[in-house]
Amino acid sequence: MTAHEPQGTPADRARWKRYLADERAEAAVYRELAARRDGEEREILLALAAAEGRHEAHWLALLDGDDGGIPRADLRTRLLAGLARRFGSIFVLALAQRAEARSPYSTDPHATAAMAADERIHGEVVRGLAARGRRRLAGTFRAAVFGANDGLVSNLALVLGIGATGVPAPVVLFTGIAGLLAGALSMGAGEYVSVRSQRELLEASAPDPGAREALVDLDIDANELALVYRARGMAEQDAVEQAALVVARVQAAGRTPAPTDAIGVVEHDDEAVGTGMSAAVSSFLFFASGALIPVLPWIFGMSGTAAIVTATVLVSLALLLTGATVGLLSGASPLKRALRQLAIGLGAAAVTYLLGLAFGTTLG
Repeated sequence: MTAHEPQGTPADRARWKRYLADERAEAAVYRELAARRDGEEREILLALAAAEGRHEAHWLALLDGDDGGIPRADLRTRLLAGLARRFGSIFVLALAQRAEARSPYSTDPHATAAMAADERIHGEVVRGLAARGRRRLAGTFRAAVFGANDGLVSNLALVLGIGATGVPAPVVLFTGIAGLLAGALSMGAGEYVSVRSQRELLEASAPDPGAREALVDLDIDANELALVYRARGMAEQDAVEQAALVVARVQAAGRTPAPTDAIGVVEHDDEAVGTGMSAAVSSFLFFASGALIPVLPWIFGMSGTAAIVTATVLVSLALLLTGATVGLLSGASPLKRALRQLAIGLGAAAVTYLLGLAFGTTLG
């Protein structure tokens, strides 16, 4: 090959240009996300953008600097860029996590081993950033998703079961509204008790900070601190050595406040647990919003088979949406989660509908 001959076959060069376009788009995604963050997260995202820039330079070098005719980035990357510009949310990070995991560099002979390794590590970096957002959402988001899905499925099952018996439309409507209110109140109260109980259990398991005051008087040769470490799961010899070290530090310092790590104070993650009231309100509102959807056909005057079919279609769309949302946030396949949610919800509703038909036939 002479100095003027382009590297690679036409197929190779087309692939390199596609990679180049994707790297530029991915770097833009990380820069957009960084613009909406500050501190450490901003630095991490800018570092990811710089790494994508290095990959871009690799493909540009193989193309001898020729970036003419570069295609548009693939649809997934363009979607990420659009979401990052408009929202800069946890959804973008979750999608980026999946994108990094699907990098083709590990099997492409023209990508370096370092580039393939970069992409794998980028996936873990983005996973860590997404995990921060998931922890911030965990408390109220859990209540919101579970509440909405419970409302959708339980009230659809209720109105289909009652509707299948052949009772008048006003009876179905009243039953659906009663189910909405009863379920929303039950969900809100249950979530409040659940979160409060979880917090109380965590607080009961946290060490007493006042116990540090006793450390200065412990016998360094036979102290009880080792039992504390053993009770928390440390091996006996490790516990003895750690206890002796801590007591020696405390006694050497005199009667000054003991170090905060001496008793192994455990902090629980308030963001992950959430608050009882916020979880209760989220559960109530989202259950109510979900439970309202199956009742809409009867609210607007529909009845009979038309109302049942319309309610089923509306709830199916909502189940697909909530399932896909959970899939996105968890870094899993949105389609699989959506279809799973749909199958579970319609399966439960089908049981009550068949029971309603049976009762309706019997009563008739």
